Amino acid sequence: MSDPASAIDHRRTICLELVGIHKAYPGVVANNDVSLQVFEGEVLALLGENGAGKTTLMKIVGGVASADAGSIRVRGQDVRIRRPRDAQSLGIGMVHQHFMLVPDMTVAENVALGVQGRLAAGSGLDRVRSRIRELADAYRFGVDPDALVEDLSVGERQRVEILKLLYTETEILIFDEPTAVLTKSEWQHLSKVLRSLADAGRTIVLITHKLDEVFSVADRCTVLRDGRLIGTVPTGETTPDDVIKMMVGREVRLRQDRRPPELGAPALTFTDVSVTDRDGRLRLQNVSLEVRDGEILGIAGIEGNGQSHLVDVACGFRQANSGTVVFAGHEVGRSTPADLAAHGVAVIPEDRHRNAVALSLSVSENLLVKELNNPGLFHRGLRRRHAIQERHQQLIAEYDIRVPDTGVRMRQLSGGNQQKVVIARELSRRPRLVIASQPTRGLDVGAMEYVYSELNAHRAAGGATLLVSSEMEELLTLSDRIAVMARGRIVAVLDAAEASVERIGRLMITHSDEVPA
Repeated sequence: MSDPASAIDHRRTICLELVGIHKAYPGVVANNDVSLQVFEGEVLALLGENGAGKTTLMKIVGGVASADAGSIRVRGQDVRIRRPRDAQSLGIGMVHQHFMLVPDMTVAENVALGVQGRLAAGSGLDRVRSRIRELADAYRFGVDPDALVEDLSVGERQRVEILKLLYTETEILIFDEPTAVLTKSEWQHLSKVLRSLADAGRTIVLITHKLDEVFSVADRCTVLRDGRLIGTVPTGETTPDDVIKMMVGREVRLRQDRRPPELGAPALTFTDVSVTDRDGRLRLQNVSLEVRDGEILGIAGIEGNGQSHLVDVACGFRQANSGTVVFAGHEVGRSTPADLAAHGVAVIPEDRHRNAVALSLSVSENLLVKELNNPGLFHRGLRRRHAIQERHQQLIAEYDIRVPDTGVRMRQLSGGNQQKVVIARELSRRPRLVIASQPTRGLDVGAMEYVYSELNAHRAAGGATLLVSSEMEELLTLSDRIAVMARGRIVAVLDAAEASVERIGRLMITHSDEVPA
């Protein structure tokens, strides 16, 4: 594979240069002598597995973290970046994976606060509103300066974060996993924005796991592995398979050979289920479906068409207004989520921070949440500390959770490693039913391969899986059948062997399987 230096075009202006960056935390080296260059007017993709050091490296550039050794040069000048304001003064801005917005403030107030560190008033806020409208129109963001942030979609909130940087005429823009929570259409719009910014002379660093994004927008890609720089290559001179080998150190097979399903009894059954929100909107309409032991049933649909409500009802988080949901002969509406977990339901929720982890607790405590009645780990309410430690070390190794020890707080882990903790906790209990919503969101390809193999192993052992994913290829790879949702209804259920991206897309948009004349 190409040496980093071979990818450098000396005719172009180096906008940002890192030399020998080293950063260590207790028990782990995040960045180990990393050097790289980013050119003016390019999109550089920064790739690597979960815990490879990508976010840490860019936090150092953004002033959120400080390096133990090494230097940073901006436009050829040595600089010291000790806090975000130092980075901002150098024209560097970062859109973090978890947005830095005040929910109960307007868009204009958030932009003003981000620029000045205090709220603008009167004519000052009017100027902010006017400039936001100009920028929103120029980039087709469709964001109202007077809208409350808490009322915006995830995609709209991300645009607000970008507006904060554009407002200050930031020249070096860093995006940390910007598409982790975006729909495909939102990414397509964002990619055009990134390309237009680069073409106008801005410098973009894009941290991502998704190789289709890299090859659609990036000029070059830099790969880190275990905190070390592996290489930098132009995207036009490499392939996704080559990049995966750089990231993981081996070939990755997401599509795995497997036998046809050996179907058993129904594990989860929806019968004429309808759900209405507090505002009176119908979210699920007479939904009937069945997930059997030994199969993976995928749910496809454009975001906001009832998938999250379907999952909430299946998990016992939300009551149906009418109809019934039955798991293993027990009506879900009469069971608590804890009851369902005790009877063999595992849940990988879409929003891990809200529904899956406690960020202030340790990795060990998060892994223990659903093991409180396990006699191998507890005796008369007291912890068997040695047994717990052995169990958790086994899970950390088996699920490749990059963490120095189990006492580390969850908030200190990368998003991908937080997701691995959730998956380890849920799948290691050998449940009968797995309800998985966006299970590989934020995971690198190596971790995705492991999740796929675990879900397939669960299926082969006779377990049932309800899989909701916005990734069409993921649904086609894992599912035995795919139910397509639109406007809160099931519009079709397809055998995966007969399904295609085009056919599913047509059903999601037109609610019909007929090919237009």
